[in-house]
Amino acid sequence: MLRYKPKLNPTSSPKNEPISYSSFKEMSKYDNYKRKYKKMKKMVQELIFENAALCDQIAILQEKTLLLIEERNFLWKKLQQYQPYGDNDSHYRTQGMSHSTDGSVKKGSTKRRNDRIASDSSEVNKTPKSSKKPSSLCKKKKLVNSIPLDANGKPIFPIVLGDFTVHSLGEVCDKSEYHTEELIYPVGYCSTRIYGSLKDPEKQCVYTCKVMDGGQAPRFEIVADTDLDVPLVSGSIDECHSMLLQLINNCLGAEVVNTKGRGADFFGMSHPTVHHLIQASPGVRKCKGYVWTKFEQVSLSSQSSPDELEASLSYSALLRSISFSKSHLENVREKDEESLRGILLS
Repeated sequence: MLRYKPKLNPTSSPKNEPISYSSFKEMSKYDNYKRKYKKMKKMVQELIFENAALCDQIAILQEKTLLLIEERNFLWKKLQQYQPYGDNDSHYRTQGMSHSTDGSVKKGSTKRRNDRIASDSSEVNKTPKSSKKPSSLCKKKKLVNSIPLDANGKPIFPIVLGDFTVHSLGEVCDKSEYHTEELIYPVGYCSTRIYGSLKDPEKQCVYTCKVMDGGQAPRFEIVADTDLDVPLVSGSIDECHSMLLQLINNCLGAEVVNTKGRGADFFGMSHPTVHHLIQASPGVRKCKGYVWTKFEQVSLSSQSSPDELEASLSYSALLRSISFSKSHLENVREKDEESLRGILLS
């Protein structure tokens, strides 16, 4: 009867056969390579984990950087709202009363100061009242972008200026309610602007802005291409814009944008190029309450404007404000959860 004999591994030696020096050397060399391989594999795994951790940290820092940039832009816009104080009374604030070494006030200095104040007040009273025009004195020269013109020197429509497009300038009305000292509201003015949708502010839509004839006063209308049946109409251009911003906040469920209306900026009529074109329209000289503005043409076709950083006017700024608001709410929620967990554990 045949018996099964297992095959011996050529690399392994029988127990009764002694291991030679050469085979022992080869086995030790193999074990050395194996240890090096395991060590390198462990180092590679550690480097992979470290790289992943660094990538996560970089992503967090980038998000924090974007939030800080958005906060800086918001604070910068808030700072621009405050006008610097005039220097008219700085002379009297800086001219203190001169004191002697014993702390008493010198009569001569007080008398000279009173005489100086009296002389200045008399000079102010002598100036004619017609020269006091703060609105015209405060106005600065505005820069105008160059736009294409036809053979007759008229602008070619549509005029694309950043996020908004002007389709028609309309006709100037000389009624008092159709203009202010700074702006003119021509009847038939039409422009479109890309902004957040009323149904989902994170998705963009096109808003059509119109100035219509309302009799004694103009009517302003904003219509979204997603809600053509629900126009926003008001007798005030700022109130019309404020209604839109309020609907955006109601859809988001948070105060993401400032609801203070900036209708002239949203319609595009305060843009220097559009303002210059409206001022050059026929019939402007009949607007008695309007103060003319000086313009200077520049060769650049596109000019950066601080309005691009305003969430109430720019769609990209609105998206940044929405992401900033969401991250802020998440941080507040995490802090509340941590405080609640600490209270429960204590």
